[in-house]
Amino acid sequence: MKKLPIGIQTFAKLRDPEENYVYVDKTEILLQLVESGEYFFLSRPRRFGKSVMLSTLYELFSGNRDLFNGLYIEDKWDWERKFPVIRISFGSGEFRTEEKFDAVIYHNLKHNQQWLAISCDDPLDDPGFCFAELIRNAASRYKEKVVILIDEYDKPILDHITDRELARSNRDKLKGFYSIMKDLDEYIRFVMITGVSKFAKMNLFSGLNNLDDITIDERFATICGYTHQEVERSFAERLQGVDMDKLREWYNGYNYFGDPLYNPFDILLFLSKNREYRPYWWSTGNPSFLIDLLNEQRRYLPELENCVVDDIILDTFDVDHIDLVALLWQTGYLTFAEKFTRRDRLFYRLKVPNKEIQLSLNELLVDYLTNQRQDKIPLQDSLYDALQAGDLETFHKTLHALFAGIPYQNYANKIIERYEGYYASVIYAYLASLGLPLVAEDVSSKGRVDMSIILPQAVYVIEFKVDNAPGSALEQIKEKGYHRKYLADDRTVYIIGIGFDSNKKNITEFEWETV
Repeated sequence: MKKLPIGIQTFAKLRDPEENYVYVDKTEILLQLVESGEYFFLSRPRRFGKSVMLSTLYELFSGNRDLFNGLYIEDKWDWERKFPVIRISFGSGEFRTEEKFDAVIYHNLKHNQQWLAISCDDPLDDPGFCFAELIRNAASRYKEKVVILIDEYDKPILDHITDRELARSNRDKLKGFYSIMKDLDEYIRFVMITGVSKFAKMNLFSGLNNLDDITIDERFATICGYTHQEVERSFAERLQGVDMDKLREWYNGYNYFGDPLYNPFDILLFLSKNREYRPYWWSTGNPSFLIDLLNEQRRYLPELENCVVDDIILDTFDVDHIDLVALLWQTGYLTFAEKFTRRDRLFYRLKVPNKEIQLSLNELLVDYLTNQRQDKIPLQDSLYDALQAGDLETFHKTLHALFAGIPYQNYANKIIERYEGYYASVIYAYLASLGLPLVAEDVSSKGRVDMSIILPQAVYVIEFKVDNAPGSALEQIKEKGYHRKYLADDRTVYIIGIGFDSNKKNITEFEWETV
């Protein structure tokens, strides 16, 4: 049985027969890429396979045919042509000062000089000058145009995204470094730049007008990540007895307008850790930046899922304008549900990609909104059991206890005042953290109801009101008929109106009916 390539980012090691690693063949789509243009940009979440893709391109352009034996591209590539390849990575290093940032660039340039056996005419005291010399000298020495591969292009910015001054300084430094390429087109055969975020071209790549952003290009949707078919084919021996529908539910769902994708890290860890369902990918990240941005932007949490955005929001992300929804999409906490046209413009509806993110993201939000880190598990258990059993009396009592138990400092720090729909956001985060199928801002022909929970045996349609007249929440459901679309099947449908009093800071009205 072949070994799982956990943490392996080097194509040569993946393809070494003595190592015997599983490799999911991406060379068909890579061939399509290199034949379709010269300058490309790709944004994907962390641990999605970007570094392996760049390593594969390095070996391809270097003409190392033996590594591609048996792969799609083996008999379709001109192996006689070998291109000089410059590889730049900002994946490691310190970027807090200009001197430390320069040291990372110098390190990259020095290593490129060593493996290309060329040097800059000037000592390493001007990174931009040396980069330009490296490109020109490589083309001259090898009599071929140069390939440039840049990995984690945005890490110097993202590492300090909450320190706007430093992030802005690092952005401007990167802009100057990347702009070196714009006047050297005659020496360049191919460029691929990858990272997590999708910073606005005008603010980071203003000189590279021919840079083709393939982030949501359906032709290259599966260039990184695993499709379900690839998982079944490549890991068949290890998947015996696995519930494939449950695997999809937990880890599949990333959508770039091709086949839905798994993050490779989840699949590899799932298979190596006794096939237990855990938030493997989530656990490797540091989502504290989400809390910082929530403090700034004060978003109504149910709107984050099922929200609609346009290209302007997705393409104008920058240090001076960090849109929370755009960042959640870029970092992998949201993905596309659909693309549609309205008023001759493209729009995108977003969603949480899978159960791993639903559970983990909302656990984080529960902790942030309620500060109930020690008490939340009993509350979650009670809510879950009540909904499964249709026990709305217990559901009501648990929600009341939940709000009664929110610590005083949440009110003293005015966290409630900062949030539109705080009470609904708390219930949404708690219920979503249970892993139940939940639709926020559920659409019907007469408008949107705040929340629907859709179980195999029952549907709960819930409307919230704050400081409104008694009965108004339940009455609105009836009047608008939010629940009617669920009456066609055999499930029990509950309609629930919940009223909050902002002075008492709790539920003061809980009405429900079975329809």
